[in-house]
Amino acid sequence: MNWLEFALAWAVFFITHSLPLRPSVRPWFQARLGRRGFTVAYSLLSLGALIWLIRAAGRAPFIPLWDWAPWQGHLTLALMLLAFLIMALAIGRPNPFSFGGARNDAFKPERAGIIRFTRHPLLMALSLWATAHVIPNGDLAHVLLFGVFAGFALSGQHLVDRRRQREMGADWQRLWAKVTNRAINALPLSWSAAFLRLAIGGALYAGVIWVHPWLFGVNPLG
Repeated sequence: MNWLEFALAWAVFFITHSLPLRPSVRPWFQARLGRRGFTVAYSLLSLGALIWLIRAAGRAPFIPLWDWAPWQGHLTLALMLLAFLIMALAIGRPNPFSFGGARNDAFKPERAGIIRFTRHPLLMALSLWATAHVIPNGDLAHVLLFGVFAGFALSGQHLVDRRRQREMGADWQRLWAKVTNRAINALPLSWSAAFLRLAIGGALYAGVIWVHPWLFGVNPLG
């Protein structure tokens, strides 16, 4: 029965992440909820589906693939901190190379920041999150769960690259050449803003550790 719940949770997760964004569906919700209302509702729905999916994996039959060791928890905490810092540096910043960018017309190659190291920082953060959770969860259900997310995040970077290259044409290569030009210091928008974002990322990291036992029944600190 628990495998059935796990499969059902996957189905609901995919539905909640596809149907509301379809061109024929999204305007209907936005007309009734407003743009901001739709964003908030969709974010809460996505988060709820993700929490259920993770909990369903924990209730699935336990089929061990490898043993747990203390070092795995330490590595998970380190990778998760990196994921939160990358996410904090990327959210709300212009990024014409990937999804999720804000005010892409204001993007400045000489102020690319985290984008100089990865065109897809949010997908990179997702892949780190998934990989970090595969390491200490060596049972079949969790490996399937986090392995799918890691594979999606890594393959998604190539898919987004191809899509954005088609959309931007020659501008894509021209803009990326400027970002990777060693003669240009790809600095953040401002050092104070970067430090603030890193502080927020660290605070969110600590907050997630604090609520993790309540949400998922597992204490990341042991």
